[in-house]
Amino acid sequence: MPHSLLRPATLLLFSTQLLAPMLPLRAAEDARKGEPTNAAEAAAQQAAAKKLEAEKRVSEAYSALVSKLSPEEQQWEKVLQENLGGFYLPIHKSDKVAGRSTAWDFVKDDPKLPRVLLIGDSVSRGYTQATRKALEGKANVHRAPANCGPTAAGVQKLDIWLGEGQWDVIHFNFGIHDRATPLPDYQSRLESIIERLKKRARHVVWATTTPIPEDPAKKQFAASIVERNAAAAELAKKHQLPVDDLFTAITPHLAELQNPNDVHFNPAGYEFLGLRVAESIQKALGTP
Repeated sequence: MPHSLLRPATLLLFSTQLLAPMLPLRAAEDARKGEPTNAAEAAAQQAAAKKLEAEKRVSEAYSALVSKLSPEEQQWEKVLQENLGGFYLPIHKSDKVAGRSTAWDFVKDDPKLPRVLLIGDSVSRGYTQATRKALEGKANVHRAPANCGPTAAGVQKLDIWLGEGQWDVIHFNFGIHDRATPLPDYQSRLESIIERLKKRARHVVWATTTPIPEDPAKKQFAASIVERNAAAAELAKKHQLPVDDLFTAITPHLAELQNPNDVHFNPAGYEFLGLRVAESIQKALGTP
């Protein structure tokens, strides 16, 4: 009998009979989905599961901790949550839960002291705490709530980084993340940032970009930093900005202070840079 003449009940029975032998096979296939095919995959899955569970515990502990902070501190944590990104935010949460002090600690201003803001990439983040320690009792040292990256990010995010109120000194740098940015674009964006910073601070200090190792495989060339420092120097001169020449200061000490084949520095290197930054800020403020 043609299917078109079968009654609905007969069709349902017929379909069920056809599918019945296939159901165990499909169930077995579904059960195998996600199963490791070897010991290495099993270990990787277990590690990933443990990582997710650990991150969940940290996030829960972080949320509980933040709920007990003052409204001002909660607002700061909210800004960090919105700006640190997928790499730095989990690190920040872990540090916060563990009670570790970091560059992104909340800073409660002493109204008797000048307000200072540090803007820059991960190198700047690295020397923030050393700068803060050197200026303890002399200035309120804040840090932009991000790894500030290239000038393109600065143009887009600057208002968030500046927060509310005026600053006595803004110490800033862009360079490593702009090593492949065409020089005209770099200069144009940097000048736009400088003009905006000057409206929000009594003093704006430009910091030269620190050296990077030569690594053609990563399209990372030491000369790119020299070129961008020269381009930035023209703008600093044009806008009469004091220059904190970190490049020249640390270059003779790279072998002992910079990590091997890395743009970043070891703890002694960040201490060295932090002291230099603190000196440049005090000079801008006219204080000993």
